[in-house]
Amino acid sequence: MGRRRQSYDGVVLCCPVSVPYQRYSIDAAHHWIAQALRGTLQNGLRKDDLDGFCVASFTLFPDTAVGLTQHLGLCPRWLDHIPMGGASGIVALRRAARAVQAGDADIVACVAGDTNHIDSFRSLLSSFSRFSMDASYPYGYGGPNASFALLTDRYMTLYGAERADFGRLCVAQRANALRNPHAVMKKPLTLDDYLRARPIADPLALFDCVMPVAGAEAFLVMTEDEAARRGLPAVRITGAIERHNAFAEDPIQLRGGWEMDRDQLYDMAQCAPGDMDLLQTYDDYPVISMMQIEDLGFAEKGAGPDFIRDKDLTVTGDFPHNTNGGQLSAGQAGAAGGFIGLVEAIRQVSGTAGPTQVAGARRGLVSGFGMINFDRGLCSGAAILEAA
Repeated sequence: MGRRRQSYDGVVLCCPVSVPYQRYSIDAAHHWIAQALRGTLQNGLRKDDLDGFCVASFTLFPDTAVGLTQHLGLCPRWLDHIPMGGASGIVALRRAARAVQAGDADIVACVAGDTNHIDSFRSLLSSFSRFSMDASYPYGYGGPNASFALLTDRYMTLYGAERADFGRLCVAQRANALRNPHAVMKKPLTLDDYLRARPIADPLALFDCVMPVAGAEAFLVMTEDEAARRGLPAVRITGAIERHNAFAEDPIQLRGGWEMDRDQLYDMAQCAPGDMDLLQTYDDYPVISMMQIEDLGFAEKGAGPDFIRDKDLTVTGDFPHNTNGGQLSAGQAGAAGGFIGLVEAIRQVSGTAGPTQVAGARRGLVSGFGMINFDRGLCSGAAILEAA
C-alpha cells in the first residue's frame, strides 16, 4: 500500500455551480465555461480573487486553459488543464487542493464545460484517440455504445444480471431528475418503459445511453479559514484517490481503479461504505455505475444487482444514488459529466441542494470514470466529502 497518504486537512470545496443544460447550442465551449465561472462569483467574490484556474473540456479545442486566461481576463498564478473526461472532477479536486495546501494558490476555480453543436459528438469521436482511429473506426466501429454493449453483455453473462437490474438504476435516477429543474429528461420513466425501449447496441437500449448536451459545472477550492471568513457554505475533503490504466491484464473491463485504492480511501476518511449518506457515481451507462457500487465496497464483485434490488435509490430512499438524476437523466455536458456528481455532492453535504436534498446528509462519496481509449476506460477516481 505504500506510505500513508497526506490528508486534505484545512482545504474545503464551496460555491457549486451548474449552468442549465441545453440539448444543442450554437455557442462555443468558452461561453459555457465563462457562465460557470461567473456563477462562482455570485457570493461576494471578485474575478481577481481567483488566483488558480483548472479546466476540463473536449470542445474547447484548439484552445486550452492557457488561452482561456486571456479570453476571460484571468491572471492566475496556478493553472491546470485536465483532459480526463469523467474522472476530471476528482482529479481537479485533488490537484487544486494540494495547490492550496502548498500555498501555490489561495482560491482555485475548477470548471468543466462543453458545447454540443449538431455535429459535436461525431467530430469528437473522429479524433478521440489514436487507438480508436487505428483499431476500430476503419471497421465502422465508432463510439462508446458498442464498447459498453460488449462490457454489459459480459457482465450479464458472467454474473447473471438481467436488464431489469440496470433498469432499476435508470428508473430511480429519472425519479431524482424530476426533482431537478435543470435536468434535460422531464418525463417519468417506468421499468416497463425501460425494458420496451428501442435497441441501440444489444443489450443496450435507449435509456442505457447517455445524452450529449451543452452545459457547464464549477466549484471553488480554498482554505477552510478563507471560506469561513467569507461566510461560504463549504465541505471538507476527507479522502480522495485516482488511478489510471488499472488492471490492464483483464481481458475485458469489469472493474476499475477504485478496487485497487478503496482501502486507502476509507482509511484516509476514517469511515466505511456503510457510513455514506449518499453516493454519486459516474453514469454514462448503468453497468459503469454497477461497477463502481461494487469496486467501492458496497457489494462484492457481481453482487451489485442483488444489492440494489433491496435498496431505494431515490432522494428519499435508504441508498440515495445520483440524486440530481445523474447524466442518464440530467444529460452529459461533455467533460462536465466528470463534475456533475461532485458538484451535486458539494450541495448535498453543505445542505444547499434544494429540491434534491437528502435529509440529514453529512457525508457523501463521489466517483469518476473516464477516457475509453479503445476497449475500456482508463481513468478512475473517488472522493469522500464531509460537512465542514
